[in-house]
Parts: sequence; C-alpha cells; structure tokens
Amino acid sequence: MKFRARSPEEPEINLIPFIDVLLVVLIFLMLTTTYSKFTEMQLTLPVANADAQRDRPKEVIVAVAADGRYMVNREPLAGRGVDALAAALRRTAAKDGIIIISADAMASHQSVITVMEAARREGLTQITFAAQSLSPP
Repeated sequence: MKFRARSPEEPEINLIPFIDVLLVVLIFLMLTTTYSKFTEMQLTLPVANADAQRDRPKEVIVAVAADGRYMVNREPLAGRGVDALAAALRRTAAKDGIIIISADAMASHQSVITVMEAARREGLTQITFAAQSLSPP
C-alpha cells in the first residue's frame, strides 16, 4: 500500500477572539469612566502654598485693590490707566526686573491685565503673581 505524505500545514493565529476581547474591554472602559465637567469646577483664588518671601532688589510689587486702585512698591498711583502705570514702572523697575502682581481676590480681571499691558509696554517680561499662604488646619 502506498500512502501519500501529508502536506505540512502552516499554523494560523485566529485574531477574531482577540479582537472580541479588546472590544469588550473598550466598551467596559467607556461605560465606567466618569468625565468631569468644567462648568461645575469651583475655584477659590488666590490662595496657594507659598514659600517665605525673599527680598530681591530687582522686584517691583504692583498691588491691585478690589476697586481698581494701584500701588507700585507701596506708593499709591494717581491714575488708573495703562499710561500712568507704565510711567510708574519706568521709574521704579530695572529692565531685567521682576514684576510681582499682588491683586486682591475681588479685583477685576481687567485691572490685572492693565498691569500686564503696562509691563509689556516697558519691556518687562518677567511677571509673577503673589498669593497668600494656606492657613494650617
């Protein structure tokens, strides 16, 4: 009797069960993931854990009151416009100085933007914001 030699079959990997498992995992992750809504985000500013203040000679502190008044290095500013603030920064700030904006929590956003615009006009690019420290519980 003459037997035929069997042809060797190439082994195959069936990917269909693998894809099914991945789809089930994907559906599970999509159903169990919670998405935060930005409209529900509550913000309380400006409070932060701040290090102790360091005394630097090139720092200029610009205080912004809740009603829009400005103080540059603890000296009240007569005007409330960008030009008056830029003139005060020109007198007190060095070209490589740091502007620290210390704004009241109830100060308007426009008041802070006015300080930033005055600093930009004078070529002062290093701006930071001051915040009060969190009180220990």
